[in-house]
Amino acid sequence: MTETVLIAGAHGQVGQHVTELLGASDRTARAMVRDESQTDEMAELGGEPVVADLTDDVDHAVEGCDAIVFAAGSGGEDVYGVDRDGAINLIDAASEAGVNRFVMLSSMGADDPESGPEALRDYLIAKAEADEYLRNSGVDYTIVRPGELTNEPGTGEIRAGEGLELGDGDIPREDVARTLVTAIDVESVSGETFEILSGDESIEEALESIGSQ
Repeated sequence: MTETVLIAGAHGQVGQHVTELLGASDRTARAMVRDESQTDEMAELGGEPVVADLTDDVDHAVEGCDAIVFAAGSGGEDVYGVDRDGAINLIDAASEAGVNRFVMLSSMGADDPESGPEALRDYLIAKAEADEYLRNSGVDYTIVRPGELTNEPGTGEIRAGEGLELGDGDIPREDVARTLVTAIDVESVSGETFEILSGDESIEEALESIGSQ
């Protein structure tokens, strides 16, 4: 089992769920935040805080990690600087450090940004380019693309696969986080890119079936 996992974007809404889930497990949850003032909150969630900025040097954050969960987001403020270039910066650091697993939180619609809502187009382009960079990086990856996110309590049940589309449904952030954490150790999703929405199949079963699709 993976031992030390870096959570990029640990203070974000999905990232906090990821940090809490990993912090409650037998792994070390290294919670990466940009602001020193957020470190106490990360520790309360069970994370081991590390201060690093995706747009700057992140080598110290990835050192000694076995896996990375990328749950960071710009919130629309700097989509190319954070969602694309920040992700690429972290992928490069992971590759250089020999980190052997990278789970990327992407977005439904990133496979065809031009068909997405105009307000999201730059974001989807940035995510698409970051995803493509990860695929070509040589790092063992999984790319997870949820639909519309909600703050409803998670159910632990999803539907997963290729071809799900924006407008087909939504999914609680808590279940997205559970999917990201579960994907770390599920071999069948290595090298896979897929969409997720709320459904009626357990997360582990849904991910196990991905490789057979």
